[in-house]
Amino acid sequence: MKKVGFFQSVRLKLIVVYILLLLLGIQVIGAYFVKGLEGKLKDNFTSSIEGRIDTLTYSLQQSFSADRTEDDPTLETDVTTLIDRFKYNPSSEITKLQVVNDNKRIIASFGYEGNNIGQKTTELKVTNALLMFGSTDPEIMVDADEGERVWVGVRPIIENSEAVGAVYYQADMSSVYDQLQDINKIFAKGTLLAITITALLGILVARTITRPLSEMRKQAQIMSTGDFSQKVTVHGNDEISQLGLTFNDLNDKLKLSQATTEGERRKLSSVLSNMSDGVIATDRLGAITLMNAPASTLIGQSFEDVQGQSLIDILDLNEQLSDVSEIENTDSIITDLSTEDQHLLLKANFSVVINEKDERDGFITVLSDVTEQEKVEQERREFVSNVSHELRTPLTSMRSYIEALNDGAWQDPEIAPRFLDVTQNETERMIRLVNDLLQLTKMDHQETHLMKETVEFIGFLNQVIERFEMNKYENIEFERDFPDKEMLVWIDEDKLMQVLDNVISNAIKYSPEGGTIRFKAISTRKQLRVSISDEGLGMPANTVDKIFDRFYRVDKARTRELGGTGLGLAIAREIIDAHHGKIWAESKEGKGTTVLFTLPLMSQKRRGKL
Repeated sequence: MKKVGFFQSVRLKLIVVYILLLLLGIQVIGAYFVKGLEGKLKDNFTSSIEGRIDTLTYSLQQSFSADRTEDDPTLETDVTTLIDRFKYNPSSEITKLQVVNDNKRIIASFGYEGNNIGQKTTELKVTNALLMFGSTDPEIMVDADEGERVWVGVRPIIENSEAVGAVYYQADMSSVYDQLQDINKIFAKGTLLAITITALLGILVARTITRPLSEMRKQAQIMSTGDFSQKVTVHGNDEISQLGLTFNDLNDKLKLSQATTEGERRKLSSVLSNMSDGVIATDRLGAITLMNAPASTLIGQSFEDVQGQSLIDILDLNEQLSDVSEIENTDSIITDLSTEDQHLLLKANFSVVINEKDERDGFITVLSDVTEQEKVEQERREFVSNVSHELRTPLTSMRSYIEALNDGAWQDPEIAPRFLDVTQNETERMIRLVNDLLQLTKMDHQETHLMKETVEFIGFLNQVIERFEMNKYENIEFERDFPDKEMLVWIDEDKLMQVLDNVISNAIKYSPEGGTIRFKAISTRKQLRVSISDEGLGMPANTVDKIFDRFYRVDKARTRELGGTGLGLAIAREIIDAHHGKIWAESKEGKGTTVLFTLPLMSQKRRGKL
């Protein structure tokens, strides 16, 4: 997990918010205070100035209204005397003043450069005051010479309801704004001090708040690794402490949940690993997300090779399914994954995984190897078909001859015996077929009990061969290649005689006139191997392994002509298997066929007991 820097931490955010709130409070209070103080200072200033101007105006009215003689001082002299006394007041903030008569001529002034006595004033306020017979509202202006803010006003001098003159004045307001500036500096210093103290307190408060959060963050990082052994230390009983208690409770529940989940995962893993069937899990789009070992074995690819690939492509279901959504409506499909070296049929059973929103979240596919089942099913169908065919042929033949006899052929002394002879042959053929089928059925159900005994096999085999030599036809020769030593086997003599009868009879049937049948027996350390070879037409290589299947014939027409049922070699294989041996054939077209089988030899230890 990425480490949180100080400038991105909650602690800094709390400190900043704390300081901003304090600043906001100080600024609101400071602005309100300074605004009120400014108004108060201005009011005091203007009240003081207006009071002095009122006093001066009253004195000037006396001077303008006085009756003068030749010995009395002139109006200009009186006004100048009043102005001189006024301007030398040390507490006065009035910096400029003019006294004008009704002709707008200046009769006395101070604060101006040069001598402007006797000049007409250019101040518009004075003109308005003389014409309107009243004072104009004072206002704050900026002095063009000094650049300072001044209080400017005009006061008319009234006599008998007429303006006989006016007083124009300017008062310096710098003292008011200097006081405001000093107060603002005091507020700024106080604000800086308050911010410093607040920042220190904020660090302590933020640390108190964020320390439990940091502990919970560290604990969450530890929990993410799967370690639920540690807990958060809880101090107090506030909301953060309650959060810590809840976090510890969550830790316990996650620990229990993980243990439960891990147990279920192990069970599922064990089940998937030990299943003989393959299991493949996909997402909702059909991409493979999980596969167990049996599934990997069945499809011949590892999980790493097929992860993320489409299930339809991997199982070659493109012909059966055009889209993954069709799996929802499909219970199972048999797919052929056969190769040149191996025949493989897989049955895929599908189930849909539904999430909590009742939507499709994926698929579970269970694969089963049904190659043998399909083979058995195919053999069963072929067996039923072959039995039906084998029985139908003689029955059809018998019905035809019996119908002919019923139609009057029985009265013909030449035809009737021949028809009856054919009917008897077909009947015997069906009896042989039924007996062979019954014997195979007993063997399939393990109802045949072998009567085993110790037999010296070479002598036993010579007896069987001699019996065939007495009845052989077409000048067929027998050649024997047997060792001179004794070979003891533990066998059912009657059953092995049946095997030899079937194999030798087939060799005689398919041997040409004047051909030779060769018998050979050899022994290994634990086995006896017997081979019987003929010089017949042989058979194609792809049919050699099939001659031991039930009802299988390489040349069906010739086999029926010679009276075979197609079950002899199948019975022979069942008997050899029951004796823990093996039987097989080797053949080439035009070069004859060799049938071989093995039997276990009796051990020296067992011979001693017998």
